[in-house]
Amino acid sequence: MRKSKPKKRVLLPDPKYNDIEITRFVNNMMYNGKKSLAFNILYDALNIVEQKTKDTGKTPLEIWKKALENITPMVEVKSRRVGGATFQVPQEVRAERKVSISMKNMIIFSRRRAGKTMADKLAAEITAAYNEEGAAFKRKEDMHRMAEANKAFAHFRF
Repeated sequence: MRKSKPKKRVLLPDPKYNDIEITRFVNNMMYNGKKSLAFNILYDALNIVEQKTKDTGKTPLEIWKKALENITPMVEVKSRRVGGATFQVPQEVRAERKVSISMKNMIIFSRRRAGKTMADKLAAEITAAYNEEGAAFKRKEDMHRMAEANKAFAHFRF
């Protein structure tokens, strides 16, 4: 590459939990620059999660982080053209990309979920991911299954 890589922007931690990951999640979730609305949705969802899981004795932030960890993929498949054929080559996911994929999957599948408000949908997806179920967890399992099925092509890694 001729140009230098762009510098990573420093994210400020969120006001309530003082966590940078929450700010990153909110940045992924917001539409049209409406950051305060996205923060309100996430905080409402975490309050709902707290009410649903009082008996576990964990804070909603711990539950959210564990849910994200549960839906974080370790390997993925990438298409690689060798000769005339295209192979699905399994590769490990970079650390930055892991977090990004898990957050985006949680948001995508929350939006598709049935529910009244986005906070309800997000809370339902967080609790489902925490319990290792739900659509986002299934997506991770499918990615791992694809990589496992195509591990014979691992020698084509680039």
